[in-house]
Amino acid sequence: MKYQVDISCQTSALANLRAFIQSSLENYALSEIDRHQVTLAVEEVCANLIIHSHGCNPKDQIHLEIKDSEDKLIVEISDQGEAFNLLEYEIPDIQKVMVEKRKGGLGIILVRKIMDEIEFESKDGVNTCRLIKWFRS
Repeated sequence: MKYQVDISCQTSALANLRAFIQSSLENYALSEIDRHQVTLAVEEVCANLIIHSHGCNPKDQIHLEIKDSEDKLIVEISDQGEAFNLLEYEIPDIQKVMVEKRKGGLGIILVRKIMDEIEFESKDGVNTCRLIKWFRS
């Protein structure tokens, strides 16, 4: 199975994205908790792209594909915005974030906890974030 959608790079598109993901994931061998967590992880990545890579420009698009193989779910999120370099990402000090009552900065930690694998690639001006969740028997 494969599901795909293009969304506009504006935060108002996130509600439709969430509905699309939840509807699509009903057809996969995931628990309800896993479906909600995967939805949260995908929404977090897309929100970061919309805000940080595209500056909420509604003319820009993000392409999302949900597909499965025999033993895993693969979510590919592609865009042509500013590429995210995971190697340059510094894990924030959670205590410092709490003391400063700072919003944001913890999304990648959340996505890493939820998903089993995260891959980033940039090729010919297209950036792809691949989120992988293994099916558990």
